[in-house]
Amino acid sequence: MERYTADQIQVIAFEEHVRTRPAIYFRVSRGSPELPTEVLQQAVWDALHHRDGTHGRISVEIESDLNFTVEDDQRRAADEQGRPLPGFFGSLLGKERWAPAAAAVLSVRTVVEVWLDGRGYRQELAGATPTGSWEEFATPKLSGTRTTFHLDPSYCGPDEAIAWSLLAEELHGQECDAQPSPVTFPIHDLRAEAENSADEDGFELQALADRQGAGVGQDPTGDGSWG
Repeated sequence: MERYTADQIQVIAFEEHVRTRPAIYFRVSRGSPELPTEVLQQAVWDALHHRDGTHGRISVEIESDLNFTVEDDQRRAADEQGRPLPGFFGSLLGKERWAPAAAAVLSVRTVVEVWLDGRGYRQELAGATPTGSWEEFATPKLSGTRTTFHLDPSYCGPDEAIAWSLLAEELHGQECDAQPSPVTFPIHDLRAEAENSADEDGFELQALADRQGAGVGQDPTGDGSWG
């Protein structure tokens, strides 16, 4: 049996471990075009599955190719004053939820909101490190977390993007077969909405150009007396 000494043991920081070995957390290596989608999938899986094995209510919003938001109804552990217990690096990222923490490591900016009994807490992070203390605000929500991730484009690569036309079933995970639950939850892809709006604008402009080319709406007299 090979023996190891204390000098041979290397301790790697969490952030360094995620960035050098993303496949351990997201199933694909750096450079894979599927990495942004896998990061989203793991964040969704974490939000959907409560620690007691039940499924919660979540929603997903995709703002751009590398930006997305996940909202869930999981209740955060609190201290005696009802404030969230500090998580990773003293942040609002709960220590029991590694997936959003790992996703934050691959992000240039992460915004976390935690809701507890009508009080909200908001904090911004660079990587998984807080850029400052969390802010407190009033909210009608009783419990839950909303996290927005801005994935690092220099890490993901210029040709990588979250997949289009995602279905809830694709983000749910095969592990959910053991815990029956509805797999439908809203996925709002703002990229598709922006593209549809651009298509409509383009269609209207083309229709206007066609009408002008056909002389529709033009003054046939040329002296302004028509109409």
